[in-house]
Amino acid sequence: MPHHEKHRSHRVGWLRAAVLGANDGIVSTASLIIGVAAANSSREGILLAGIAGLVAGAMSMAAGEYVSVSSQADTERADLKIEAAALDKHYEAEVRELAEIYQKRGLDPALAHEVAEKLMEHDAIGAHARDEIGITENGNAQPVQAAVFSAATFTVGAALPLAFAWLAHGPLLIPLVAIASLCFLAILGAVAARAGGAPLLVGAARVTFWGTMAMLLTAAIGRLFGVSV
Repeated sequence: MPHHEKHRSHRVGWLRAAVLGANDGIVSTASLIIGVAAANSSREGILLAGIAGLVAGAMSMAAGEYVSVSSQADTERADLKIEAAALDKHYEAEVRELAEIYQKRGLDPALAHEVAEKLMEHDAIGAHARDEIGITENGNAQPVQAAVFSAATFTVGAALPLAFAWLAHGPLLIPLVAIASLCFLAILGAVAARAGGAPLLVGAARVTFWGTMAMLLTAAIGRLFGVSV
């Protein structure tokens, strides 16, 4: 029977942006709400700060992802342009260069040269992009995809602690938002780990730890200054 393997590397682009967006949405919004609440602010001021953080954060995530991934895409295109020019002018030298790469990976010189020739006959630029530069189809930069996933998941992540802040009243607000947000972070870490093929407990623990640190720090700052808004 045929042997099938289920790989996950094709998820890297959107998974990274989605996890980053959701994690940042939960952590930043929950921390903002807790910090403002710790300063003895009014309920309206707390909710306003949370909503402002959601909108600003989603736009910031989208812009940041688009710009950073676009820069990566620009670099990849520039490298491919350089490689295409080298192939056009120095084809045989490029064959030798690719063969040397395969030799370093364990092939004997004759076989390495033969493999390099065959791959370049099929797709010269693709062979060099993959084996010389390190650009693969799964890793290609996709700015729009990254921006959309990041902004959407940030919005969802930020809406969760904001909803609990809206439901909570008085002294229950801070502990309720903190506990709910940490639970959401643990779930997010476990889901992301599952999607990426990593241990669930490790994924849950690392995001929960950093989320806890962020909330404690903002709560301490809120208590320290204690300025109502």
